Amino acid sequence: MGEKKNETPASVEADRRLLFYDTYEDYLDSLIEIADLRNLRSITTARTIAELGYRAKGDTLSQKEFYKRRAAIGEVVFPTVKPYVLVSEVADLSDPFNRELAIRERANRVGIIHTIIFLRHFTRGGFEISGYIDYAHRLLSENWGPFFKGNKRLWPRDNDLGYYHWRHGTVRSNMSRNYKHLVSARHGP
Repeated sequence: MGEKKNETPASVEADRRLLFYDTYEDYLDSLIEIADLRNLRSITTARTIAELGYRAKGDTLSQKEFYKRRAAIGEVVFPTVKPYVLVSEVADLSDPFNRELAIRERANRVGIIHTIIFLRHFTRGGFEISGYIDYAHRLLSENWGPFFKGNKRLWPRDNDLGYYHWRHGTVRSNMSRNYKHLVSARHGP
């Protein structure tokens, strides 16, 4: 019927077993059988045979590949939490726009909500520059400190969700981390 949303790929499940081994030698020891130790009488020789791939049912990982895949699966299973700093704590909250963005900053950073900001500016020559900004995406890719301190104005960029520059005739639609444009020949964008 329906497909499971949280189903992990087979490669992740296969590599999950690597978390049980602290070192590459522990991994090789898991491939050694009692008969190998009885016949060879040396753990070093038995590890060498296992490393060459004679004792594994599949491919035996090299030492470099073992640590690389173990680190990758460790990051998937136990992701490191990257702390964030709320730059809106130093915000000038007298401006209603700054106040509303400061209220929404934490929720956008942790993914509880996603905010789209529509901006419309006019240049000195009277030309319109407007755009749709994915606030959560821009929080990750840009330093908002100068904006919240009042040293910088927020302008749309040509890599935002939507961008329109009247003088240059530039119209852009881009994807972000949270949004994707769906264009239909029948219904339009």
